[in-house]
Amino acid sequence: MTTPDDTHPGADRILTIPNLLSLVRLLGIPVFLYLILVLHADVWALVILFLSGFTDWADGKLARLLDQASRLGAMLDPMVDRLYIVTTLIALVARDVIPWWIAAILIGRELVLAPTLAVYRRRGMPPPEVLYLGKGATFLLMCALPLLLLDLAVPATSAVAHPLGWAALVWGAALYVWTGLLYLGQALWIARAVPPSEGQAAE
Repeated sequence: MTTPDDTHPGADRILTIPNLLSLVRLLGIPVFLYLILVLHADVWALVILFLSGFTDWADGKLARLLDQASRLGAMLDPMVDRLYIVTTLIALVARDVIPWWIAAILIGRELVLAPTLAVYRRRGMPPPEVLYLGKGATFLLMCALPLLLLDLAVPATSAVAHPLGWAALVWGAALYVWTGLLYLGQALWIARAVPPSEGQAAE
């Protein structure tokens, strides 16, 4: 999702096509979990996951083409990406596709970084810029998880989906943890170097 300039006249827009796509992706998460954990309808769960990936690509393209970038979209889009990663990890652990400790490491990364946003808010600063390395890690994970689900849903694809899925998962997890450490280090530096703004410090 394109991050808008605060001076852009449409930065505060809520009802945009990219934001609606992000909302549809968000509503798809409980459907995905119901399909994979309750019904064991793995092919349909895979369809939901692929549609989520396509709409994730589409909302960024549309935001630029239609000039509909917004602050809400810049926040909502990566949040939905992370929710899909977390819920898919939990589902694949529950179905014994991946070991629990891989999911614990990746979810733990999110839990560690979540409080760092308060460091920026207390200083009246925007969240840190997304690292390209972090985008690469997210891309690898969002390729790995559908591939591993494809391996589960369509056993005939296992010869290709299984090794590719695991390769993308290992590399994606390594980069995900590394960029998490970079974000954490940046937040710690900001906490030391920049004092809280007066209004926030008084709270």
